[in-house]
Amino acid sequence: MQHRPLGRTGRAVSAIGLGTWQLGADWGDVSEADARAVLAASADSGVTLFDTADVYGDGRSETIIGGFLAERAGHGITVATKMGRRMAQEPANYTSENFRAWTERSRRNLGVDTLDLVQLHCPPTEVIEADATYDALDALVASGAIAAYGVSVETCAQALAAIARPHVTNVQIIVNPFRLKPLDEVLPAAADAGVAIFARVPLASGLLSGKYTATTAFAADDHRSFNRHGEAFDRGETFSGVDYETGIAAAAELAAALPEGVSLPAASLAWVASRRGVTSVIPGARTVAQATANADAAAFLEPGAFDLDAFDAVVRDVYNRSLRADIHPLW
Repeated sequence: MQHRPLGRTGRAVSAIGLGTWQLGADWGDVSEADARAVLAASADSGVTLFDTADVYGDGRSETIIGGFLAERAGHGITVATKMGRRMAQEPANYTSENFRAWTERSRRNLGVDTLDLVQLHCPPTEVIEADATYDALDALVASGAIAAYGVSVETCAQALAAIARPHVTNVQIIVNPFRLKPLDEVLPAAADAGVAIFARVPLASGLLSGKYTATTAFAADDHRSFNRHGEAFDRGETFSGVDYETGIAAAAELAAALPEGVSLPAASLAWVASRRGVTSVIPGARTVAQATANADAAAFLEPGAFDLDAFDAVVRDVYNRSLRADIHPLW
C-alpha cells in the first residue's frame, strides 16, 4: 500500500482509503458487527484513512469507528470526518457557534479530544468563499478541537476556491472514469498548492463495480433508489450524475477492455489513485470481501502491474463518446 502526504500536516495516508457512508446504514442495513469487520479488514490491508461524517447514520458511522479504534492501540489511522449537514445548508447556519457544536458532537462520537481532520460537508459556494468560514476553522485548530480542516465540494469552481485558502489541508471531490473534469484544473492546482485530494465516489455509486445490470433493484432506503434524479440531495452524488442505463453500458465497455485478472473496480480505483494530485481514493465497502478487494487495488499502482496508460486512453474514449454530452457542465 502506498502512503502519501496529507497536505502539510506531517501525516501520511494510504493511497486507497475507506469511505464509511454505508456504515451509517444509508445504503441499506449494515449491522455493527459487519461494520467493524469492514473496518478491521481495511486496516489489516494497510488502509490508514477512514472518511466519515456526522450525518452518516446520524453519527452511527462515527461512533462505530470510534469504538473500533479505541480497541486497536497504535492503529496509525487518520479519521477524516465532515460537518455542516445537520442543519439546512444555508450560509447563515455556518457560524463559529455551530462549528463548535458540531465538532464537539463528533469528538464525543469518535471518543477523541482532537479530531484529526474535519471537512465542511459540501457547503454552499458562499460559505466556501467567505473569509469568516476560515477564521472560524482556524479558531477550532487554535483551540485544539481539530488538528486540520478541509472542504468537501460538489463543483470544480468550489474546489479551486478552497485550494486557494492557505490553511486548507484537503479538498474532497468526485473523481472517477465517469467524472473527468477535476483532472483539468483541480488536481494540478491542488498538487501545486500542497493540498491533498480525496477522490470520493470512485466507483460511481457502484456503476463501476461491474455487478449491476439495467434491472438491478436497490433497497428503498438506499440513496440509489431515492436520489437517482436528485430528489434528496445533489444529483451528482448518486451515480456521479450519469444516467443509470448509460452508465451500465459505459461500464461494460470499460470492463471489456481489461486484461484477464483485472477487475473493473480494481482498475478504476488504481486509475483514480494514479492521477497526479490525488492523495487518496475513498471507496465504500459493506462487506469484508469488498474492503479487501478495494485495498488490493493498490497493487495495480506498482510499476508493470497494470497498463494504466492504456486504460486511461479507454476511459477518455468512452467518456468522450458516451458520457460527456450528458454530464452537467458544473461537474
